[in-house]
Amino acid sequence: MSVMSNADLVQYITEQAAKAGEINAKLMFGDYALYCDGKVVGLICDDYLYLKPLKQLEPLLHDCDRDMRPPYEGAKPHFVITDVDDSDYLSSLVRTVAAHLPQKKK
Repeated sequence: MSVMSNADLVQYITEQAAKAGEINAKLMFGDYALYCDGKVVGLICDDYLYLKPLKQLEPLLHDCDRDMRPPYEGAKPHFVITDVDDSDYLSSLVRTVAAHLPQKKK
């Protein structure tokens, strides 16, 4: 299976979200899972950033980022984040998702 997202864009998104915590992206099923402090906070598929659809994100989202759609066929809709150039904004979104996800089980 070929990678659908541009690796340079994935790197850029991880750098832009760096203020949120320990950020990395791992290749999964041809696209990427975005991690913050060991928790999957979203996906990067077909060169779009999708964040988990948590209600805590809604008051933080810019109008351009309120669109929701599934990142891949059969998935639940996620927020599609198009404003990835504002590091403070992106980091706050990623940090909010990570803070509201359960801790990983050991």
